[in-house]
Amino acid sequence: METPGLVVHGEAAPFSTALRSLLNNPQYSDVCFLVGQERQEVFAHRCLLACRCNFFQRLLGPKLGSGMPSPVVLSTVPAEAFLAVLEFLYTNSVRLHRHSVLEVLTAAIEYGLEELRELCLEFVVKVLDVELVCEALQVAVTFGLGPLQERCIAFIEAHSQEALRTRGFLELSAPALLSLLRSDKLRVDEAELVLAARSWARVGAVEQIVDAWKCHALRRGDAARGAPCRRRRGTLPREHHCFLDLPFK
Repeated sequence: METPGLVVHGEAAPFSTALRSLLNNPQYSDVCFLVGQERQEVFAHRCLLACRCNFFQRLLGPKLGSGMPSPVVLSTVPAEAFLAVLEFLYTNSVRLHRHSVLEVLTAAIEYGLEELRELCLEFVVKVLDVELVCEALQVAVTFGLGPLQERCIAFIEAHSQEALRTRGFLELSAPALLSLLRSDKLRVDEAELVLAARSWARVGAVEQIVDAWKCHALRRGDAARGAPCRRRRGTLPREHHCFLDLPFK
């Protein structure tokens, strides 16, 4: 009776290095992505992406046909984050950076890459600081990442005054802000918290007005094409109203 064969492994490093050399390399590639708002060209290999990720398997399926298809536009993911995703798919490793890890995390969640998601979450916790924490809280609330949300709120509780002065705080969504305001451990007095909430609400109002102004500037050209602007000028989202009306005690 023949004995079962024995699986033996070669060195992993040369294999990973060889695959890394294919990353964003037009040679032998059979798909091109136009990534981010700048539409940066990124080259890849359909068979590798499809076998590593169900999202790309569906995206790059038989409907694209054989040969080099037309470029695939992915405008919502920044090029740096997309290249990090490809690096992980090609080599099963990735170099993460503090300034872009939340964008990589978002892409990993949207593409269903659980292992990459966990690597990003571990990295975020390690590099969490005052400037990053509100942005991380927003991502946690958006995607229902409970442990990360709890970690962010605990960090803000310990560094409340600094965190409430960041741009990330002003850019929180209403649900993210409410999750923070429910905490009774914030190290600020009520007057400071009310001022921060009002600043948050006014930033939202200004952004609405700026959008309306831009829409008004384009209206004459749009009207000629039968596409009038639908945004109401100067309106404040309903969820912001309660913060403008907060009383001082």
